[in-house]
Amino acid sequence: MLDVEDLQEAVIDDRERGLFRVKRTTMTSNEVWRLERRRIFDRCWLYIGHDSEVAEPGDFVRRKVGGRPLILVRGRDGVVRAFFNSCTHRGARVCRQDQGNAKAFQCFYHAWTFNTEGKLVGIPDKEGYAEGFDPEELALRAVPRLECYRDFWFINYNRDAESLADYLAGAKEYIDLIADQSPTGMAVLEGSHRYACNANWKLMVENSVDGYHGAPLHQTYFAFVAKHGAVDAGRLKSPDARGYSLGNGHAVVDYPSPFPRATAMWHPIFGDEAKDDIEQIKNEIYERVGPERGYRMTETSRNLFIYPNLLLLDVSGLTIRKIDPVRPDYMELTAWALIPKGETGPRLERRLDNFNLFLGPGGLATPDDIEALEACQEGFDGTAEDYSDISRGMHRDALTVDELQMRSFWREWHANVLGQEHATHDEGRREAPVEVAS
Repeated sequence: MLDVEDLQEAVIDDRERGLFRVKRTTMTSNEVWRLERRRIFDRCWLYIGHDSEVAEPGDFVRRKVGGRPLILVRGRDGVVRAFFNSCTHRGARVCRQDQGNAKAFQCFYHAWTFNTEGKLVGIPDKEGYAEGFDPEELALRAVPRLECYRDFWFINYNRDAESLADYLAGAKEYIDLIADQSPTGMAVLEGSHRYACNANWKLMVENSVDGYHGAPLHQTYFAFVAKHGAVDAGRLKSPDARGYSLGNGHAVVDYPSPFPRATAMWHPIFGDEAKDDIEQIKNEIYERVGPERGYRMTETSRNLFIYPNLLLLDVSGLTIRKIDPVRPDYMELTAWALIPKGETGPRLERRLDNFNLFLGPGGLATPDDIEALEACQEGFDGTAEDYSDISRGMHRDALTVDELQMRSFWREWHANVLGQEHATHDEGRREAPVEVAS
């Protein structure tokens, strides 16, 4: 069994010497995994879905969040709710489709029926129950907390948790940059990428905000875009290319885009016919939000991590990536494309090309990442008692190739597994966020 001393030694955070190391048993131990379920996934705000996915009364999506099956649904009364996907009769799933529009949810086992507000409205042979049986007591069980920020819905299994707005801390600034990229609002495109990785979930968190691995691991992608004259690696060396802690374990790498962005930048990879169209998008954004935010939204990229398992990747297209831990050595991942509402035609095609080209399961980056993470997990089999080093950049303001982002995650993780609400040390915190309208 793990004891407090074991957990204290799981992370070495020596700021005087500039050393940060994490014991590899945190990636292999079943005890650590069970503790994470209790102290992180049962207590933190977890992403469940986007408002556009439940835009109309009766719209629903089925999700697994923190290992538990849920339904996010907009009731016929227009209110969005999240329920446990479990019949209050004998426990079977009442929703068996990933998404759709429903008037009610009926359990296939005994045909108990619940409306979109969760009330039990249909019981075969109701006369078989005595007077003490009260259908009002058997409504679908709602999650303890459900809150929304800029159309991103989150749940929390801890009824006493802080508000979502407080929890998101400095990440709100970056969510705003994503939510404001269209005057009509943003929407999740129907369909998703689903894939798995035989490695610990925390490795994917590290990888998703790690600029250090980009050039050596993704050579095929950079060679491809360079062939089309569409990459400027020098932008990654700009003083504006930085990593930031955003508080509460959230972090971001924020950098002038070295490769094509379908939002508003033109590059030869899109073809000459796209130049005027993309310039129109850029001009609309600049006019609507001003030059400073317009530049950030059209000519910079960002990998935003929202603790503990959500990525908003505003890179070559907008991708929502959710990491679902299943076992210490196995995770499942889901990714959705986020687009301006109502976008069609060549603009949409360019976004989808970017969505698939780099971060798709068969793209030019994701297979590299999966192979690297599985290689790490395999390496842990013989070195579980060793430490991995995450010290890069502790002596300077963080660059995109430094590891401050991972240290922010690990400090929050360490505090949580020790039973603390938040980490007390926040290296490289972005203290003066740009003021944006919500």
